[in-house]
Amino acid sequence: MSSGKQRVTRCHRLSRRYARSWPGVADTPATVFLKAHKVAYTEHEYEYVEHGGTEISASALGVPEHHVVKTLVMQDENAKPLIVLMHGDKKVSTKNLARQAGRKRIEPCKPEVAQRHTGYQVGGTSPFGTKKTMPIFLERSILELRKVYINGGRRGFLVFVSAQDIAKALNPQLVDVALDA
Repeated sequence: MSSGKQRVTRCHRLSRRYARSWPGVADTPATVFLKAHKVAYTEHEYEYVEHGGTEISASALGVPEHHVVKTLVMQDENAKPLIVLMHGDKKVSTKNLARQAGRKRIEPCKPEVAQRHTGYQVGGTSPFGTKKTMPIFLERSILELRKVYINGGRRGFLVFVSAQDIAKALNPQLVDVALDA
């Protein structure tokens, strides 16, 4: 067996073990990842609204939209995928992101492409436990917040987690690419 297959099998076994050790918890690849990395979080469900975005989730949970982090799947000029974590009330400057990431161009992926890369439905995309390993870029100002809400791996489901824990678990490249929405 190749070492890549051994790694996948070991992670799969680890994921199953952690999923069983926390009964009653939403079993998504994201929560399994968080448990495996010993990241503390709380779960928060809300009624998902198609194309509602972070405004709906922030309103439903009674929190500032700035504290809800959206997970955006993008691609570079070679169609190589990447993830950007951004405040819910901000947009990404793809021009600045391309410059800071050392790419020529970056654009959002089509929903079906994003789903193939992450394994998550659009509206339920989490940066944790993605199907493919991708570079992750985190808006630096997110780290100024003590805790944030971020997708837990399905529509209508956020986890409340320390911003510092996100950085430790994902080891993202920090960028300054936020624009007012």
